[in-house]
Order: sequence, then C-alpha cells, then structure tokens
Amino acid sequence: MEKKIHQDSLSDELVILMVDDQAIFGEVLRRMISVEESWKLYFCKNPLEALDMAREIKPTVILQDLVMPEMDGLELVKKFREEPATKDVPMIVLSSTEDSTVKYKAFENGANDYMVKLPDALEVLARIRYHSKAYMNFRELNRAMRLLNDSQNALRKELNEAETYVSSLFPQKINDKNFRTDWIFKSSTSLGGDCFGYHYLDDDNFAIYLLDVCGHGVGAALLSVSAMNVLRSESLPDADFKNPSQVLAKLSVAFDMDKQNGMFFTIWYGVYNIKNRELHYASGGHPPAVLLCENQKEFLSTKGLVIGAMPDCEYKSASIKVQPNSRLYVFSDGVYEVVKASDKEMMTLEDFADELEKAPQIESKISEMLSFTQKIQGCDCFEDDFTLCEIILK
Repeated sequence: MEKKIHQDSLSDELVILMVDDQAIFGEVLRRMISVEESWKLYFCKNPLEALDMAREIKPTVILQDLVMPEMDGLELVKKFREEPATKDVPMIVLSSTEDSTVKYKAFENGANDYMVKLPDALEVLARIRYHSKAYMNFRELNRAMRLLNDSQNALRKELNEAETYVSSLFPQKINDKNFRTDWIFKSSTSLGGDCFGYHYLDDDNFAIYLLDVCGHGVGAALLSVSAMNVLRSESLPDADFKNPSQVLAKLSVAFDMDKQNGMFFTIWYGVYNIKNRELHYASGGHPPAVLLCENQKEFLSTKGLVIGAMPDCEYKSASIKVQPNSRLYVFSDGVYEVVKASDKEMMTLEDFADELEKAPQIESKISEMLSFTQKIQGCDCFEDDFTLCEIILK
C-alpha cells in the first residue's frame, strides 16, 4: 500500500493513518475509501512504529485499533496525545466491542470518536470526512493566528522604534541659574501624538511648548514630529518665535489640516523673558498651563482654535509676571482625562490642578502626579499619552 508521503502540513489533502495489527482491516478500509480518489491512506501494522509514521505523513485523522499484541491500544492513544505532532489530530478508536466502559476509557485517554469495526462504508466515509475537515479548519485557523501574531509583533516593533524616535526629540532636563526642569512621557497603549520641548531663543528668552496631535498611530506621530522639528529649528517663515500668537498663526498656515489628511493638533506655547520675569503665552485648543506661585494657582490659556482648522485664524497672546521659584506645568489632556476607579467618572482638569497644588514642595512634583493619576484610575497604563512637563522659574 505504497503512496507518496504527504509533506505539506497545510495541504487540503485528506490523509488517513490506520494503525491495526490485522492487515485485512487495512484492505477493507482501502476499498471503502477508493471512491475518494484524492484521499491518502497509510497503514501501520506495528503500533511501535505508529508515532514515527505519523510525524512523517502528518495525518488529518488517525484510525486505531484498541487490541494489539505489541502495545495496549489505550496506551497508544495517550502517546498520540502527548506527541506535539499529533496532540490535536482527530482519533477514531476501532474496537470489536460496544462495552460502555471501554468507550469511556477511550474517550478519557483522548479519543475523538469510537467505531465498532467496521460499520457501513457510508458511515466510515462520513466520520473520516467530518473529523478530517474539522482538523484541517482548526489547523488553518492556527496558521492564520500565527501569521496575525507575527504581523502584530512586526507592527509593534515598528511602533516601538517610532516611539523611541519621538522620545529622542524630547529635551534634556536642565538645572541652571534660570531654570530647573523635569518631565515625564508615558506612551499610551498605541503610539500617540504628544511632543514637547523648551530651549533658549537667546540669552534673555526661553521658549516652552507642548503639542498634542489628534488621534493615535504612525500618522499622528509623524505630524507631531514634523511640527516639533519646526519649533526646535525655528524654521517657520516670517515668524517671530518670541511672539506666541504669531507662532500659532504661522503653524496653522503651515499645517493646514486640509493638507495633512484631516489631522490637526493642539498646542500651548510660551516665551519667558528672564530679565523682566514676564511669561507671554498663547494656546490653540490645548489645556491651560498651570502656574503655581506661593499660595496662588493660575490657569494660563488664550482659548484659540486648534492648529490647522482655519489657516487664516488669528490667535491672541497673554502675559503674566512670574514670582521667583514659581512652577509652571504644561501637559496634555492625557494626564487628567482618565476614568476614576472609585466612581467611573472622568477626572477633571480642576481635580488634577488641585492635586498639583497640594503635592509636596519637593524638588519635582512629576513622580507624585504620575502616581496620583495611576492610583485614581486603578492601573499603570494609559489610554492616551501621559505628558507632563515642570519648569521651575528660579
């Protein structure tokens, strides 16, 4: 009964392995399935060789006798179930008895079906076809899941690389005669669009900015990086980077959402003059910054439109005198738009700002605020980017 060995484990071919010490039953089965020309039958007379043959031919169904001289049939069923190559292959036990105890033991050891050998040919064909097709579908589903998992892992790797690149744009933390800075960025469950930075425009002026692109994914990250590079390199045409309202107006023209696949971003942009201790700022659709000085808390916002929505939109600046050692907090809405575990309500900006004010006056409040938000929502992961920047204006 020589046939070409079946090698492709994901082929649509139906492959039968029959294990029985009596060759006559192999011949009976061969005649029964002869009407199915595409089916392949392999007969194994010695149960001690059955596992090796199964590994080689990769059957879609196994028919196995229970009474064989070289090995107990129930023990062979268990061995098939312990073998990785056959642990999921359907097994039809062949027996000469209808004894319920024997049937129970067969199913307990891993059999999928039980036949008193051999019933009518139509029944045999139906059972073989049913179990084989179910196994082939199961195998194909597993293959699809593996491919999906591989694809997701590759995508996750690319997203991690993109996230690493975005993070590499963040500024170094500084501690000089004018400022001490601290910040934290925790990416959401998917790549987000937060970016921030600060740098000296000249000896007297220090720019601070944080933007948040709508949505998540590579597109949001790319737009975020593009806008951030423009701010870092001060490359907006005809823009005075000491003038926050002008910077936002020029950004809205440069990043018109109609030319950015419908994407827009929010931003808070401020310029601190070191000599006169005055902070000029403007915002476009972004949460206000919070300024803490002595026992006072100020929300700094000019409530402009999101960047890119209307390229000809005008933005307004505002200014505030800053006391020595005041703390400025700039952040994205991901730091407070979290669902509280206690009552399933959304935390508000005011809740977050109140906690900022109450947090101990230690060197930095960043870690305290991260712990606070994680405790409020009852988990360490965030649905949106958690970006919080602290600048102490000495």
